[in-house]
Amino acid sequence: MTTIAQQGATADQFEPRPISRLLPPPGRPALDLAAHLRRHGQIPYRGRAGQLIEDVRAAGLTGRGGAAFPMHRKLSAVLAAGGRPVVVANGAEGEPASSKDKALLLLNPHQVLDGIQLAAEATGASDAVLYVALDADKAHWLNHLIAQRSAARLDRLEVRLFVAPPKFLAGQESALVRRISGGPALPAFATRRVSERGVEGSPTLVSNIESLAHLSLIARYGPAWFKSAGTPDEPGTMICTLHQSDGRVDLAEAALGTPLADLLDLREAGAVLIGGYHGAWLPAAGAARLTLANSALRRHGATVGAGVLAALPAGRCGLAETARVARYLALESAGQCGPCRNGLPRIAAALADLTDVTGGRRPDPALVADLDRWSGLVYKRGACAHPDGTVRFVTSALATFESEITAHRRGRCTGTITRPFLPLER
Repeated sequence: MTTIAQQGATADQFEPRPISRLLPPPGRPALDLAAHLRRHGQIPYRGRAGQLIEDVRAAGLTGRGGAAFPMHRKLSAVLAAGGRPVVVANGAEGEPASSKDKALLLLNPHQVLDGIQLAAEATGASDAVLYVALDADKAHWLNHLIAQRSAARLDRLEVRLFVAPPKFLAGQESALVRRISGGPALPAFATRRVSERGVEGSPTLVSNIESLAHLSLIARYGPAWFKSAGTPDEPGTMICTLHQSDGRVDLAEAALGTPLADLLDLREAGAVLIGGYHGAWLPAAGAARLTLANSALRRHGATVGAGVLAALPAGRCGLAETARVARYLALESAGQCGPCRNGLPRIAAALADLTDVTGGRRPDPALVADLDRWSGLVYKRGACAHPDGTVRFVTSALATFESEITAHRRGRCTGTITRPFLPLER
């Protein structure tokens, strides 16, 4: 489903209306090359490096991979570094709760491939890589599309397809650079930005594939068109992965600034996870008053991230869900620094202990204080942002699920359904 919910729906309705800048309208097939060219025409090359960057700046495009970093600044940094830059389109999507990048690649791959070519021209790149986590059949299909475009003489630069391992951190910027350069897909203790020294030592642009798809639309239709959706401070649309409280998983392309209640059915929800497993929990009643915008969410300790939103049903124990995910995050860490090797496993173990009320067992009352203390020791001390994201997720849970913690301390759980809700596999 590529939709946002219809405003003004009654209590018994949760009907969508489509936005289709990036994804085909509901019920429409994936865009093949012929359909893509009919809809958008040829790639609007500018003729020389740097020319597109001003349009990207004027459009206000920010990264859709999670950090929301201004796209024009990334492009400018790589261009200024000189040498022989590399452009990497990052579609690894290691987050188990997210499926937007995979959907975009399968439903509208040529918008992404156009964006790669335009970013390469803007930065003066001589090499381009599409880095994805797909099975062999889908990777073969993408290689076929790349060859088809080459035969049609659409692309000025050959695109190399690189398959990422199915790991949470495989798409982390320095891990991606190490993997493409021939090493393991693990974060590096980097002293220089990848825009200065990235793949095989070359200045490298690493950009989420959705960001590049937006860039290709800005190149065609201009900054004013792009800013006609979204808010003045956060323009455009983004693809969201929506985990509804009834178990459905939807994809929605929504304008930034859309009310969260227009995206998630919150009538049966007790809490909302915003931003995925490096995001934050908020009570459902509070989330219902917020919008899909960092300006609104940051005041509550959350960010849009990569557009993952999950409405936890009221009958589920949020503490138990947090403990499951925290254990997964600890196991998925690189294990290269103290916070990952020692801190995250200890935090995960404490959460599991706090969750366990089997037979009326009462967890140690000191566990919450321990979790607060260990989280403070881990935060901002890792080689990458994985410990920080995990701590954000855990500490938000301690605040949002305070009533569940109180119940667990007394030897009982408020959850009535024990079946896991959040996915741990892609």
